[in-house]
Amino acid sequence: MQFADGKILARIEAGVGTIVFNQPEKRNAMSIAMWDGMAEALDIFEADAAVRCVVLEGAGGKAFVSGADISQFEKNRSDADAQRQYNAKTSHGRERLANFDKPVIAKIQGFCMGGGLGIAMSCDMRIAGTGSEFGIPAAKLGIAYGFDMVTNLVNLVGPAHAHFILMTGGRLDAAEAERMGLINKLHPAESLDAEVAKITATIAVNAPLSLRANKRTVRAVLADPADRDMAAIAANQDACFDSADYREGRRAFMEKRKPVFTGA
Repeated sequence: MQFADGKILARIEAGVGTIVFNQPEKRNAMSIAMWDGMAEALDIFEADAAVRCVVLEGAGGKAFVSGADISQFEKNRSDADAQRQYNAKTSHGRERLANFDKPVIAKIQGFCMGGGLGIAMSCDMRIAGTGSEFGIPAAKLGIAYGFDMVTNLVNLVGPAHAHFILMTGGRLDAAEAERMGLINKLHPAESLDAEVAKITATIAVNAPLSLRANKRTVRAVLADPADRDMAAIAANQDACFDSADYREGRRAFMEKRKPVFTGA
């Protein structure tokens, strides 16, 4: 599948949906069309019960996403009013990723900068290869990042590291990013694909209702208490305990076999 004139590629294999940011000549910098294309691919993955988890990755091996496409800044982000319009144009893609119910993994090799790091931080896990670099160069461009992105950064690394990343505008190597908690795991670049495949294979056979309920609960923990829908959280938990998958899980445990979950 192709979206955004081929700059977003998507495929489904063995229960895993993969989205590829495909603009390697610009280190996969995100255009407005690519945000829409990512949202379209996520819509397809959400509707397909066979898709149990999703991986985001960059084409070319030199970048996950290097940030927003700066060539569009003069046209689309020249001042505060233009920035608000840009936010409105890209908001659907951002919200679609932030609210996506299935597990999402960012597989990172190479540059993961600015808005690209924002995409990675909106994922549930970040697995990186050696040689990757991370940063938010806002201070070097004279801009400020939005509340949601900074919230994600603080939730991951804490306020002290967030200040360091934002105030210096510099780059972190992958080992430093792992130490700060910005990424979950670091692997040699040559084994990154295999390591991520192990994780997705594990997730893909787990119970879909459980994955969805637990993801929603983690999201609620991080939300403002006033925005937490505790009734919905309880309903998700009840749905798991009343599900055929829970019965299958119990039987499989007693029978000493692997369960086969259907999401029902």
